[in-house]
Amino acid sequence: MKHILIGGILATTALAGTAYAQETITAVHAFPESLIYTKSFLEFVDKVNAAGEGVVQIEVRGGPEAIGMFQQPDAVRSGVVDMVYTPGSFYAGALPEKDALVTSNKVASEVRENGGIELIDQIHQEKMGVKYLGWFDSGVCYNLWTRDAPTLDDGGNLDVSGLKLRGNAVYNAFFSDYLGAQVIDLPTTEVYSALERGVVDATGWTQIGLIDLKWNEFLNYRIEPCFFSTDLGTIVNLEKWNSLSEEARTIVQDVAIAHEAESASKLGAVRDEDFAALEAAGMEVVTLEGAAADAYLEAAVSNTWDRMKTLMEESPQGAGNFDKLIELFYTK
Repeated sequence: MKHILIGGILATTALAGTAYAQETITAVHAFPESLIYTKSFLEFVDKVNAAGEGVVQIEVRGGPEAIGMFQQPDAVRSGVVDMVYTPGSFYAGALPEKDALVTSNKVASEVRENGGIELIDQIHQEKMGVKYLGWFDSGVCYNLWTRDAPTLDDGGNLDVSGLKLRGNAVYNAFFSDYLGAQVIDLPTTEVYSALERGVVDATGWTQIGLIDLKWNEFLNYRIEPCFFSTDLGTIVNLEKWNSLSEEARTIVQDVAIAHEAESASKLGAVRDEDFAALEAAGMEVVTLEGAAADAYLEAAVSNTWDRMKTLMEESPQGAGNFDKLIELFYTK
């Protein structure tokens, strides 16, 4: 009888341990660990792991050295890894709606409040089978950076003829359709050597991170005004997300929402520090003025919206959300 009682107690204890076992989410990040954006994601991980101790933990498996940056979104879709921090532009073929974030002139907390994040999450779940957890590091826009002094025409418009411009899925519609540039597509990890060898002599990049990547060793001019917004987000395999306990999901989601606001505020200060350091080292700023600046900014948005709408129309789901996405993510 005593043996039966002890056995029952042990079985109950084992079941209780299973019921409250700490859950683990595996994760990778698109960029090297040295980059400011990756550091922001790792701060988010630390926050989750502190808040979720005993309930849920994120286990970071590495960056592009673990899974290629362009393969990471598919790795999450297929469940090879549970979570990835990556630009939406890296899976634009599956979800052209990400251009709503690219062209946004709002920060994440604004579109979290007005329902924009909820809509983009629904689209991610329907089209990719992933949970869109949060839009991190928003509010940082892009500049065009060049080795040599940029050329302006008689109207003050940027002339990129002869420029070897590094392209990227984020801004190729703008660079090609408006500026008429012949772009050379390169992943971030190859740009340093391409600049060093003279394969490219200009690139688009965000307002921060140039120093982290050491591209400032070759780039001497920043062209203003800036355009676009970072579209860095964290997605989670939907089956994995739904398998988590309600407590675990709540912890991870609440920390993500807080990090959206905190990261946007923090990176604004980093941008100012980077600009000051670059200019102190000799970086020159060339600013488009008046109608030339207006046309430059308008073209960045309109050409990217055109791309987004065309690609949405070609998808089985159609472009029914196009106007709503613009309304939620952009203030005209």
